[in-house]
Parts: sequence; C-alpha cells; structure tokens
Amino acid sequence: SRAEFIAVLGESILKVGGGNYSDFQGPNTELMDLHGDFVVPGFMDSHTHFMSGGLQLMSINLRDAKSKKEFIRRIIEYTSRIKDGQWITGGDWDHELWGGELPNRNWIDEVTEKNPVFISRVDGHMALANSLALELAGITASTPDPPGGLIVRDPANGEPIGILKEEAKGLVTAFKPKESDEVLDNALTKAMEHAASLGVTQVHDMCSWEDLKTFERNKLNLTLRIYALPWYTNWRQLIDLNKEKGPGNDWLRWSGMKAMMDGSLGSRTAWMHEPYLDDPSTTGLLVMADTVEFRKIMREVDRAGIQLAVHAIGTRANEWILDAFLDMEKENGQRDRRSRIEHSQHLTPTVMDRFKTENVIPSMQPYHCIDDTRWMHKRIGPKIMAGTYVFRTFLDRNVNLTFGSDWTVAPLDPMTGIYAAVTRKTIDGSYPDGWYPEQRITVEEALHCYTSHSAYAGFQEDKLGSLENGKLADFVVLSNDLTGIQPDEILETLVLRTVVGGRDVYIRSANKDRTWN
Repeated sequence: SRAEFIAVLGESILKVGGGNYSDFQGPNTELMDLHGDFVVPGFMDSHTHFMSGGLQLMSINLRDAKSKKEFIRRIIEYTSRIKDGQWITGGDWDHELWGGELPNRNWIDEVTEKNPVFISRVDGHMALANSLALELAGITASTPDPPGGLIVRDPANGEPIGILKEEAKGLVTAFKPKESDEVLDNALTKAMEHAASLGVTQVHDMCSWEDLKTFERNKLNLTLRIYALPWYTNWRQLIDLNKEKGPGNDWLRWSGMKAMMDGSLGSRTAWMHEPYLDDPSTTGLLVMADTVEFRKIMREVDRAGIQLAVHAIGTRANEWILDAFLDMEKENGQRDRRSRIEHSQHLTPTVMDRFKTENVIPSMQPYHCIDDTRWMHKRIGPKIMAGTYVFRTFLDRNVNLTFGSDWTVAPLDPMTGIYAAVTRKTIDGSYPDGWYPEQRITVEEALHCYTSHSAYAGFQEDKLGSLENGKLADFVVLSNDLTGIQPDEILETLVLRTVVGGRDVYIRSANKDRTWN
C-alpha cells in the first residue's frame, strides 16, 4: 500500500498514513513528508562478509581485470604505492574473465619480490600466493594437502603453482599479520558508509570472531544493524556469549552460527553427486572433512538455541545438510529453529521439495545467477542447471526465500540483486530473455525477499522488514518507483535517503538541502 507520511518517535514508527497528520505532531515526533517518492523498508542483506568488504575497499581491486596483462599491471601499480614487506591482500580476481586459466605465482613473483602476496578469487574459495608468501608459510612440493583443502601443483614437477583452495588457504593466513584495531575500525566505517549509500540497513554477517569483537568495540557508533553469525570454530565461545549476555540487541545480535559444507562452483570445490564436466576427476570438496565432529557441534549449538546457517552449493552438499538438520531435530526435539542453507545453489528436485516441509530457509544471492551462469555450462550439465537458483519454484511453494549479496564476493547493491532476480539476464548479455526465465520473479516479490523475508530469517519480523506502526524506523527513499518502471531501469535507480532507527545515515548530495519534514 502507499502512504503519504511517516511519523517517527524515537527509533520507531509511530504512524504510517495519509491525509491529515496534525494528530501526530508533537515535540518528540518527527514527521517525514514522503513527497510522493518511492519509499521501501530498509534493505536487509541476508549474507555478507562485511569486514572483508570494508578491507577490500582499502585494498587492491582485481575484480574486473579481464586479462593476464591487466592482472599483472594492477599488481605492479599497487606494489609501487606500498612499503616493502607489506602484505598484498584482497584482490577478488576472476579467472573466467580471461578464459579460465588459473593465475600462477610465476606471473607476479618478479614484480612482488619484497611483498608477500595472498589475493583471493572473487568467490573467496581459493587464493593466489606468490613465492615469498609460500616460503613464509613453509609450503613446498612435499607439503600434504590439509583436510578439506587443496594445494594446486604443477603436474610436471609437483611444485605448488601458488593456488590454494578452501582449507589450504589457512596454511598462509596463519602467517599473515593481524590487522590493527585502528585498521579494522576504519574498515568497518568504510563498509557502513558504503552500505548506507545503497540503502542497506541491516546485514546478516557471516563473520569471524575477530569481526564480532570489532562490531562490539564500535557498538555505540553503528549506522546499520548487524546480525552476526560467527564461524563455527568458535562454537563454544558463541554458546558462552549467548548464555552470559543473551542474544544481543536491535543493533548488534549474535544468536547465529555460520558453517560451510563445501566450496564453490567457480573453484570446482562445490560438492556434487556427479563429476565436473571440465574435470571428471573430481566431484568437488567436502570442506567439513570431519562430519562426525560437525554433527556433534551442530547438536550442541542447536541445543543452546542458536540458529544454524550452513553454506552448501553443490547438490550433494545441500542434501547432506538437510539430512543433518533432520537428525539434529530428532535428537533435540522440535522448535522454531529456522535453520538456513546459505546459497542453496544447485538442487535436485527431491531436495527442492524438502525446504518447505522441513521449514529450512534458503538464503540466496541473486547476483550470482547473472554472473556465474556465463560459464556454468562448462562445469555442469542441463539437468543440474535446471535446479539452479530456483527463485520462482521456492516462492510458488511458499518457502521463505531470502536474498543477500555475498559481499565482498558480489556487489552489495540491492538494485543489482533485484534486477538479477527479476530479469535473470547474464552480465555478458548472452541470455537476453533471462537464464532459465521460468525462474524469474516480480519486483514486489524480490523486495519482500530483501526485507520481510530477511526479517523472518533473523527472527525479527515483529520489529523489521515492513513499514508498520510500532516497528523500527528503517526505510529507504528511492529515485524510481521500482514497480512502475521497466526492469532494465532498476539498475539506474538511486538511493536518495537512508534512515536507520529514525536517524539519517545517508542523504544523496543532490538532496542534502531538500526539506524532508
């Protein structure tokens, strides 16, 4: 429905309505005239890596490097601006942009002799280390692959080429100096400013324990709400934190836990039932190598009332975690647990049916649909692709589909996510009518996936996700009515104003002098 004004009292909405608003005027009430603009609830991104995003804003950017030459040029340019000995991290490169050849330490060793390099692929599931970083970590031809990880080697001599997948990345990160509190605080500030400019008012953050400490340290200065889901290796601390301090408050909560079953399709580490078309020697990688221990962790965390959010991309990974959720429920009893599968990317028909009957939330990132599908046919066949990014199927079955970005893996901008879900047009233009267009959804449905559905996924539907009397005053003013424009115009839509808890956290520069009351 459409309203003409919002009356805000403190951090909450007093009244959303139309006509005469004089009844709601008062010394403590702020009346916001909507001026006929398109106003939506604040966007709630259900899957981010927020601190990584902030740090990436301060690091080298290789996301759109489209050739080996450009990849190397950017590293040379970045190296010229930093001190000897400083680590080069970030990156977000995508080898599919230059034909699929993996980068090699030999590409960059000569130009990074004095700086350790550890730069991630855009999906975060593998990274390139230069020879200096490998040397610091003690990685040689004789180093075994760690459980749940893979050291990519030169088939001619067995030497590492510099690419480390999944858990193998930890062999290098263990030697990388930790960022100072000052650097982390600055990264958080940059990330929040970026989020506010895009209308993102809450993130469900798949974070580290160090990230959570950064959030707590800055809890009085947050400009968006954070639902932190720390990494499973800190499960005991997470249980203790919830026992001692409860689940947190409306600005910072920590009553969820993130874990990961498999890797990604781009890295050929998503765990599938069938071998990869372009590498029949593998069906992917089970990152959670000790499944017995993981089931124990799940039971203990669930028993403490903590929500589980588990990364699963491949068909086999999704099936495994659904089975594990069922076993967990049988042991711990039924309750409103709202277990989540992060990505829910490649699904068999049988697995699709289970989300509704087992009350599992698919937390999906629509931008991946228009990005990965440029090259997906190289990895998997039509049968699996037909069960990929099944937005329409889930909504038709009344599944609580929720949307996020996976930032910094993909852009944080909700407009790109809405555009992707509505059009399914790949970014290279190869599918002008949409990739598997029968899975397209409407703008209104996509908005719900970014707002009310995300609120439900975070147990906050009574406070967030819609503009209703008594709910928290988180909303966004947009330059276009998304329901009244052509789908291609969605990407041209700008955020004019972002309000969190009744407080302006962003006003577009051209609108700073505008009277909103």
